This record gives sequence, C-alpha cells and structure tokens, in this order.
Amino acid sequence: MSSPTPSIADLRKSYERAELNEDASHADPMQQFDQWLKEALAAQIPEPNAMTLATVGSDLRPSTRVVLIKGFDARGIVWYTNYDSRKGRQLAGNPYAALQFHWVELERVVRIEGIVEKVSDAESDEYFHSRPLDSRIGAWASPQSQVISGRSVLVANAAKYGAQFMLKPPRPPHWGGYRLVPDQWEFWQGRKSRLHDRLHYRQEAGAWVRERLAP
Repeated sequence: MSSPTPSIADLRKSYERAELNEDASHADPMQQFDQWLKEALAAQIPEPNAMTLATVGSDLRPSTRVVLIKGFDARGIVWYTNYDSRKGRQLAGNPYAALQFHWVELERVVRIEGIVEKVSDAESDEYFHSRPLDSRIGAWASPQSQVISGRSVLVANAAKYGAQFMLKPPRPPHWGGYRLVPDQWEFWQGRKSRLHDRLHYRQEAGAWVRERLAP
C-alpha cells in the first residue's frame, strides 16, 4: 500500500544551515546581495538568477511572475522583457515594484523594493545582441501577454521574422531592460525554532540604515 499523502499543514522543516547577524553583514545592502548571490552560484543551486517580480496595476491588483536577473550594480537590479507585456503596462502606470530571490537550498530569501526605470537604449541593444539568435527572433515573434489562438501563431511568427531578418534581427522597439532602484532590502536567513534572522535596510538621509526585524 502507498503511504498516505501528508497534510500540507503538517509539513515542517528545521532551518539550521547558517546565521545572519549585524556584525557579519555588510553595511551596504548591494554588497550583501553580491556576497549571497556569489554563494548561491558557487553552491550550484538550480537557477540562482531567478527572481519573482511583483507589480501592481491600475486596478490595484498585484501580479507576480518569475524573471531572470541580467545585471546589477550600484544603480540597481536589471532584467529584460517585452514593454507591452502585462508587467510592462503595469510598470508604465505604477513604477513601484518588488523583487524576491528564494534560494531554498541555502535557506535564504532576499526581498527588494523600489522604483523601476527603463535602462538606456544602448544597454538594451548590447544585451539584445548578446542573446542567441532564436531568442532574438522570439522577441519579435511573441506578442507577450496577448491572447493568441494557438502555438501555431508563435511558430508562424518565428518563421516570418526569421525569413525577414535572417541572422541579424534588430532589437524590437517594444523590448528592452528595466532597472529597479532599491530603497528597501530585506535579507532572511532561516534559523532553528522559527527564530529566523531578518535584516532590513532602508534609506534615511541618503544613507542605508540596517535594523533587525522580528521573525
């Protein structure tokens, strides 16, 4: 006989891999993020570059999806997408958004909030032309977030634009990068007995203030 399926409410996990404290963390949250991302990459966990992006539309309904980080520096966190997609339309009306990384194997979460801006055309062009050819054609072929009659629409569009542009598709005017400029960060490290470590960073008078939150 197969064992009974456990109740979701009864699922438990004890978090005991690491700790996060004020003395051992960076005063600049971007440096802390850089350290944790490098550790996630070194641990070879699945898709350490995947992050959940939350936006809010004009109807005040939140929406989430997973996107991939493509760069970061002192200015913020960058990803690329279709500007005409649902997230693009929501960001055009409300530029505030939130990002979340969840590195399950390391028992870590990073939450980032701030205002979103488009990256420069030069940055978008440079990244677009670094992508595989199929991905560049796909940016033309997919009317992202629009209703289509079936997958055949995408296949036909890909064939059409592939024949039109051959090996040199230009960047579509509706496709490019966004940068979230952080004004709040939270670093979460799972700990035993649900007494997790939470360090929150917020800006005050142009400087980062680091404080501990109760779990």
